[in-house]
Amino acid sequence: MGQKNNNKSLSFSESVNFMVDRALTVLEIDSGISAALKACNSTIKINFPVEINGKIEVFTGWRSVHSDHRLPSKGGIRFAPIVNEDEVEALASLMTYKCAIVDVPFGGSKGGLLIDPSKYKRDDLQKITRRFARELVRKGFLSPAKNVPAPDMGTGEREMAWIADTYKHLHPEDINYSACVTGKPIAHGGIVGRTEATGRGVVYAIREFFRNADDVQAAGLKPGLGGKRIVMQGLGNVGYYAAKLLDEEDESKIIAIIERDGLLTNENGLCIEDVRMHINEHKTIKGFPDATFSENGAAGLEIKCDILIPAAMEAQITKKNAANIKAKLIVEAANGPVTFEADDILRQNGVTILPDAYVNAGGVTVSYFEWVRNLAHIRFGRMERRHDEMRGAQLLQAIESMAGKPAEDWMQKELVYGANELDLVRSGLDDTMRNSYQQLKEAYNSNDNINDFRTASYVVAIKKLVRSYIDIGVF
Repeated sequence: MGQKNNNKSLSFSESVNFMVDRALTVLEIDSGISAALKACNSTIKINFPVEINGKIEVFTGWRSVHSDHRLPSKGGIRFAPIVNEDEVEALASLMTYKCAIVDVPFGGSKGGLLIDPSKYKRDDLQKITRRFARELVRKGFLSPAKNVPAPDMGTGEREMAWIADTYKHLHPEDINYSACVTGKPIAHGGIVGRTEATGRGVVYAIREFFRNADDVQAAGLKPGLGGKRIVMQGLGNVGYYAAKLLDEEDESKIIAIIERDGLLTNENGLCIEDVRMHINEHKTIKGFPDATFSENGAAGLEIKCDILIPAAMEAQITKKNAANIKAKLIVEAANGPVTFEADDILRQNGVTILPDAYVNAGGVTVSYFEWVRNLAHIRFGRMERRHDEMRGAQLLQAIESMAGKPAEDWMQKELVYGANELDLVRSGLDDTMRNSYQQLKEAYNSNDNINDFRTASYVVAIKKLVRSYIDIGVF
């Protein structure tokens, strides 16, 4: 395992690679193969000019491919003023491992544009996004077959629609053009359930954890999600959907919400929908009437709770504050919220961590469903839904005939229901998160040298990657 410099903080990519090293040590993989597994295949830096308000501005963006052992390589594009090459490469490597863990047949990629989207008007953002997309297409870093972006921080359906339309105009002969990106609007080839996918996947991961009584006990928690005290960092897309489901469906108590402008706390639990509406209206959590506000948002990470869900940025829990974390379970909804050094401290303190490479894989899982749907040119359930309803009606008639009386209302409703696309997407996501957790658990339990879920997740991913490389003759 590599040696870290204790005199300075690790970069994002160094932190990821040190975590991967733990798994490589457990597997006793040759150092040459280890180096090949960790190295990014290619990273492109693009500088391009755009005229904004009569003046030329030069923008810088990156797209990195960590692995193309499976094609296309997959990964989001973020627009943020903190984007840099190291971050993009770290996120690309995480995508490789993430796809392997949840058995999504993609390589890992990531992109970023150094920009503060809030400082630009919609039309200007469209010009910038389309120009960035043209550069990526021309340099071979954007296509349905080779490299498929998705939304990330600072981007969403709107940006994906602009990118897809740009690709379509550059390649009008490609009938699969809509598959060049995922996370598109429904009307332009998107899939229902994609917007909520990462947050819902986080909840499915937590639910599967609580289905395993031995893991719950080892974390020092009582059975069941009901009543669990949860601290949520970040109420963006991922955090909002995760918190909303935990609040409304699992009856957990979100006792604190950490946002960039401060901290909201309420020991009786916060209504997530009300907080979100307040943010939408006032652009801040400050002034929310049903909670205590503090400007010291970072202190929220150290609140005593059952579950801490960092769903914001990387490197939120570091060697500086890790010893003060009082949560029994950390669920990494963001990418890289816990640094390598902090991870060491937390594990020594007995904190259970469900790692990012597994927990937030819901987004790429449903992106995979969208990509397949785009290539098939047909929505899921279109051919079989009414047939399923008819078979259900026939079964209901048989039951009523045998019973000699009408079936109860719930039976009539359930048996004659045919799954729609959203039902199928959620079912596929739930199945993916459940199966992947069991793979992690099996790896955890089968090797005495694995004593945390993060190492187990990388062991699972690396085994699949090595097998793939051997099959195609790379090793």
